[in-house]
Amino acid sequence: MKLTELFLVTIITERIFRDDIITDIKELGATGYTLTDTTGEGSRGVRASDWEGKNVKIEVVVNKEVGDKIIDIVAEKYFENYSVIAYAYPVKVVRGNKYI
Repeated sequence: MKLTELFLVTIITERIFRDDIITDIKELGATGYTLTDTTGEGSRGVRASDWEGKNVKIEVVVNKEVGDKIIDIVAEKYFENYSVIAYAYPVKVVRGNKYI
């Protein structure tokens, strides 16, 4: 079975930005995503209120070019003022043509 090397981009964000980030990743070329509710603590500490709901984790498998664009747009729009992190690492997937 042939494996294709792509990138798994993971974004953990406040729920309020979920739809905007999903729109961005689709416009940049992602063909799908996985969304998970999540909790945790980071450099900004534990959130004072869950009024907006839990944080979300958005995962998307893309080629390196699209992955770099996603990381860049998320960094540009959110990193300075909000509790958002993003990271990527290489993954080998079956049916790699589904993600291109």
